[in-house]
Amino acid sequence: MRVRFAPSPTGFLHVGGARTALFNWLLARQSGGTFVLRIEDTDRARSSVAMTNAIRRGLEWLGIDWDEGPYFQSDRVAEHTAAGRKLLAAGRAYRDFSTPEELARDRANIAALAGEATRAARRRAESLAPGEADERAAAGEPHAVRFLVPEGSTEWEDAVHGTMRFRNQDIDDLVILRADDSPTYNLAVVCDDAHVRIDMVLRGDDHLSNTPKQILLARALGFPVPRFGHVPLILGGDGKRLSKRHGATDIAEYRRDMLPEAMVNFLALLGWSPGDDREVMDREEIIRRFSLGRILRKGAVFDADKLAWLNGRHLSRMDLARLEALVNARLADLQQANEAAVQDRPGWSEGLLDMLRARARSVDALVRNVLLYRPGEVRYEPAAVRKHWKRPAQAQEYLEALRRVLDGCEWQPEPLEHALRGLAEDLGVGAGRLIHPLRVALTGQAVSPGIFDVLYYLGKDLSLDRIDRALETLAAGQAELRAGTRGRTAPA
Repeated sequence: MRVRFAPSPTGFLHVGGARTALFNWLLARQSGGTFVLRIEDTDRARSSVAMTNAIRRGLEWLGIDWDEGPYFQSDRVAEHTAAGRKLLAAGRAYRDFSTPEELARDRANIAALAGEATRAARRRAESLAPGEADERAAAGEPHAVRFLVPEGSTEWEDAVHGTMRFRNQDIDDLVILRADDSPTYNLAVVCDDAHVRIDMVLRGDDHLSNTPKQILLARALGFPVPRFGHVPLILGGDGKRLSKRHGATDIAEYRRDMLPEAMVNFLALLGWSPGDDREVMDREEIIRRFSLGRILRKGAVFDADKLAWLNGRHLSRMDLARLEALVNARLADLQQANEAAVQDRPGWSEGLLDMLRARARSVDALVRNVLLYRPGEVRYEPAAVRKHWKRPAQAQEYLEALRRVLDGCEWQPEPLEHALRGLAEDLGVGAGRLIHPLRVALTGQAVSPGIFDVLYYLGKDLSLDRIDRALETLAAGQAELRAGTRGRTAPA
């Protein structure tokens, strides 16, 4: 297949555009075809080089490479205009001298008729005397050129929705050349698709109303009519069209937390089903399994929680060397890459990442957890303190006992576990009574990987230092409590 992605550089690459690009890219890769990138920049007032570059960077991050292009629609404006003039000369279009006031009335009438075509411009053109339109044009009077929509209906076999049929009487004669001779969207698209021999146009449902117009224009110009497919729009959790409040933002904003393979996996499942319950897939498997026949007809819901879950799954499958390079680069960005803080133990860094990534759903969260295993102040989560240090004196007693036992222990997970469980038995309490306050002391959190692995990867010096800091914090808190109590009970 020869397919294309044709964004307008008037904004960033958003989720919906990225999904359209991905589906077309998958078709090209699966069929051994060609993926064409075209930048539709004929809106000169709103288009920008910055947006073009942002779109390209977004595609590159996702790994969506193009075989041809990028072509720029503005480079072919002369050819588009010539096509419009050709239709005018062939009697397939006419000049429209409507005034702004007449056009405003037409728009109001269309709104009143719930969008039905009024053909008012055609009637005004037909009311002109023979040769009058040519004379007025020759005299330099401003006018647009409108396509003369034929009678009958326009039908096509949509690759997603099946047979689609529009009554031509419901399609108003569309402007193909503006008063300044510049081409409009539908004419330019038809010419450009024919120029690069696009044979499959896959795009969002919001383009459905453009399709009969483009089919009619292609036929009138003698161009091959490509096959069309329209993918249902992406919806927010409230069932409404995706907007910025749902997450329809620049795809580049996901680069900080998401892996590109996770985003590709997520986008592929927005409106396509592999045919079974499989959800976690790499790029090669998606290419192999993708098909037009499994594109869904109903709108897909953007689920941020599912994206985070998929990202976590891909983090857990990622090559450790690549993951380490990614984390180290982020640490360098945070100016936290202190080599002295990395413990000089064989396999320490790889083992730490392998342990932490099982719980991480984002790169940013993984980096924050890595920082917990380097020297620095620990911030105690209030909920963890309330739950596991709710009896400060008891927590202090347990941590003091742990400090004494662990200080003389071999620093490996098994000896550490043996020592802690032995202490719990001596104290006549369950091991959890010691583990939970210890976890808060070491990580500041109520949840972490296994406590003995946490101890091992923190190392002896850092672990004991954090226990000491926790004891100081608990002691200070109790002193404040006692002082407050004395203040309340002191005589006036």
